Amino acid sequence: MADVERQDAAAAEEAMAEDKTNTGADEASCLMKRMDVSVPEAEKRTGKNAVNMQETYTVYLIESRPSAAVSGGRSCPPDSLWRRYSEFELLRNYLLVTYPFIVVPPLPEKRAEFVWHKLSADNMDPDFVERRRVGLENFLLRVASHPVIANDKVLLHFLTEDRGWKELVHETGFEGKVDSRLRALNATFRVKNPDKHFTEMKHYSDELQSIISQLLRLRVRVADRLYGVYKVHGNYGRVFSEWSAIEKEMGDGLQSAGHHMDAYSSSVDDILEEEEHYADQLKEYLFFAEALRAVCRKHELAQYELEAALMDLTSKKQQREELTTGMLRTFSFKGMTSKLFGQETLEQRDARLKMLEEQIVEGEETVQQKTADREEHMCCAWEDMQRFRGQKARDLREALINYTHMQMNMCRKGILVWTNAKECFSKM
Repeated sequence: MADVERQDAAAAEEAMAEDKTNTGADEASCLMKRMDVSVPEAEKRTGKNAVNMQETYTVYLIESRPSAAVSGGRSCPPDSLWRRYSEFELLRNYLLVTYPFIVVPPLPEKRAEFVWHKLSADNMDPDFVERRRVGLENFLLRVASHPVIANDKVLLHFLTEDRGWKELVHETGFEGKVDSRLRALNATFRVKNPDKHFTEMKHYSDELQSIISQLLRLRVRVADRLYGVYKVHGNYGRVFSEWSAIEKEMGDGLQSAGHHMDAYSSSVDDILEEEEHYADQLKEYLFFAEALRAVCRKHELAQYELEAALMDLTSKKQQREELTTGMLRTFSFKGMTSKLFGQETLEQRDARLKMLEEQIVEGEETVQQKTADREEHMCCAWEDMQRFRGQKARDLREALINYTHMQMNMCRKGILVWTNAKECFSKM
């Protein structure tokens, strides 16, 4: 874990240096360099679903326009189309299967999680829909700025073609390439020689998810307490206002102090809404942890398939040796039947030997291909993990610093309220 953390810090420094000096081909080919993408609004609609039942759903407007038109000052109208959340899910599933070595950016939560009790957990709630709109826009900006994913033609069709993009994504046949959970589970528990770096990264992603989950739970508890503190100030405001009605000499001071308390109490909604923005940034990396584990699981599966191919090839070579020398090294059903019913004929032996030779050639080709697949995945995945670590360090540092500033400003407002109240009391 210490190695991973040191690599995170190094990756962050490298990424910051690249931000200042990188003018390479990756940036030039990035979709964000050629197109401005946004999700400016969401809309609630009613229609019929696949089983012909009435349903209410939300669609999100995607606008895109060439960056050259924007930088040139031309008023080029943007291409616009509407997408449902399920279509974003289909796009991400396609990217996960097509680019197994990429830490694919996550989608925002489908249903509200880690919410404090005064907020609605309804996925049709306007505030939640607005936060999800922001999250979907962030997802598109991340994939459109990725040096590899950004050049995918299905992504481009998703952003620019109102019709036909689903047919295009299904034509890729990505559904048939989806790894079953059983295969992934077998690979996790049966792989003999996992790569040390991927094992450490998998453990790191588990710990990252656990720590962020704890942070979000603590934030919910703090939000509940904060709401209570602000509402207590509302009670102060009500009491001071009622008190001012029965006091002649102190009435103005009490009423002014009550107004300060009321204003402070009513500001809690805006503060907690801003806090939700920072919570959503943490949630993104909560889901990023699962994307990181998906890359590690793909490596385990590639390693498991290579080891299985090697074992099969070794078995075939051993059978050839036994058949050639006539010496059985291990117990086999074929050897037992030969002892019971007599040796096979020379023609049968030659036929078996020929078949084994063909299987060995095929096995060697399979091992060679599996080795190449594993090495390619390791190389590409490690490169993308380096990119991800730099991005994560920058994003979380910025989010936590901004959250600290917000808390400091909130405390200053509280001090100011009581300072103003003190002045009101002093003038009585």
